[in-house]
Amino acid sequence: MPLSRGWGGGAALPPEHLLPLRLPVFHSRYFAANMMKRYNDLVNDCLPHIKEIFPWDLADEITENPDLLLIDVSEPDEFSRAYIPGSLNVARGILESACEYDYDETVPELAAGRDRDLVLVCRSGRRSALATYTLMQMGFSKVRSLKTGLRGWNDDEYPLVDEQQKPVDPDTAEAYFTTRLRPEQRNPGS
Repeated sequence: MPLSRGWGGGAALPPEHLLPLRLPVFHSRYFAANMMKRYNDLVNDCLPHIKEIFPWDLADEITENPDLLLIDVSEPDEFSRAYIPGSLNVARGILESACEYDYDETVPELAAGRDRDLVLVCRSGRRSALATYTLMQMGFSKVRSLKTGLRGWNDDEYPLVDEQQKPVDPDTAEAYFTTRLRPEQRNPGS
């Protein structure tokens, strides 16, 4: 099946230098058969393009670099249960607008941090990898993702706190970080 030559409603494509990627106009059957990616594909595609830091290196850097900004991209309810002391919570869903001025979600410390050392964190290191890649595309030059995420941080028993700044016991955190899928969340084909 030939692809449409127009862009959307038939207008000509913008010049190539204005397109970040060279993509055809999608027909649903073409897209589903040839272009569809799953979550793991998206994460794996970005990994070669980002920098990651191991928990033990981050623990050292936190003490050595007072200008380091930790951004936890977990959802607010996740963040309230366990996070690295000193982290800011900027949920993945609002990240792009949070790092720009003039939006309701703007986080000034993040918006001003394009040249600041940043480490992004989440439960497993997968959302933070995607978020790191996004921030790189938005001009953040010193951004990294915590490899293994909070799970790995907790495995090495580095400190975590809850929303009241109370220490979180490593066993309690481990129970929280353990994936618990409901039956309807499982792939029916597996």
